[in-house]
Amino acid sequence: MHGVLPGVDGFMYPNEVELQWSVLIVLYPYLTGLVAGAFILASLERVFDVHVVKPTYRLALLTALAFLIVAPLPLQLHLGHPERSLQMYLTPHRESAMAMFGFVYLWYLMGVLVIEIWLDYRRDIVRWWKESRGWQRALYATLALGVDNVGPRALRIDDRVARAVTIIGIPSAFLLHGYVGFIFGSVKANPWWSTPLMPVVFLFSAMVSGIALVLLLFMATSWMRRRAIDMPCLDTIAKYLFYAFLVAFALELLDLVHRIYEADESFLALDFMVQTRLYFSQVVLQIMFGTVFPIALLALTQLWSFGERTRRWLYATAASAALIGILAMRWNVVIGGQLFSKSFLGYTTYKMEFAAAEGLLPAILVMLLPFAVLAVLLIVLPPWEDEPAAPSA
Repeated sequence: MHGVLPGVDGFMYPNEVELQWSVLIVLYPYLTGLVAGAFILASLERVFDVHVVKPTYRLALLTALAFLIVAPLPLQLHLGHPERSLQMYLTPHRESAMAMFGFVYLWYLMGVLVIEIWLDYRRDIVRWWKESRGWQRALYATLALGVDNVGPRALRIDDRVARAVTIIGIPSAFLLHGYVGFIFGSVKANPWWSTPLMPVVFLFSAMVSGIALVLLLFMATSWMRRRAIDMPCLDTIAKYLFYAFLVAFALELLDLVHRIYEADESFLALDFMVQTRLYFSQVVLQIMFGTVFPIALLALTQLWSFGERTRRWLYATAASAALIGILAMRWNVVIGGQLFSKSFLGYTTYKMEFAAAEGLLPAILVMLLPFAVLAVLLIVLPPWEDEPAAPSA
């Protein structure tokens, strides 16, 4: 069909020429990965007693909440009738992976994240309730659910329950993003996705992206508030980012070695894709710039002693490159998995429009929306211990 249809080489089935999943579906696993990674970082202080990262505990929880609120939006925009998504809860279909994911999402949002944030903030919410006036007083009274008991015994109960919720939340975070990887890995008809390592690779890459995002937000908010950056905290976050990165990279290499050794009938088609249509996004952007480069920078900070200013620049550069690399990985999985025919005899291309319903502009707006939600959360629920009480109306 080369020369007959633009952007098509070889033999393609008619229903494979146009991609069914667009850039919005790329953002879906990317956003859920940021949620899972941020929550895992927060659990280091609450469950594993890594107290040096405490300055980022609340920031990580609010980051996870902001991105989790927006995470289903790409799916809603992709649906022809988004209002029908409510039927997923009213008439559950247990054999549908996507339908059951709605319950996983709702459990993690309402059963874990919101409860933990409320328990951790309850004492401060009551204090702001008593000190504020006007609409702010009504807001914090609502957030406190009318409960103003912040005695020592009540706070001890809050702490124990919050710790239990966090412990439950760790496997829930794994389930949240591992389930996204499972959705792709369970599509047996597509050899690019159909690998048992897909959920695990998605999970550890999610940890990398979430930790990198919180690291950058911690640096940015400290600079905006004109506060000195807590370097022991930053160094520890970068160390865990380095460890998670090594595991994620090792898993991807293991998957690659397995594919090369197995070399089934799809291998030549996949190899052609990597060398042509996906060369820049996978080899250059994902592997070299988004993986090898940040791992090398983080390794330098572990092996040599640099000044604080140099370490901050190295951490920020590595984290930024990691976020770009993980986004490229999601692109290669979602878009790359649709660029070749199931017959392995043809290849198509993906042309992303700008202002279309599923184009670049909606994707940019979806990526900016969680930061707007986070900005509101940071105003309503300041995560810093040195933050003054809520201003009076």
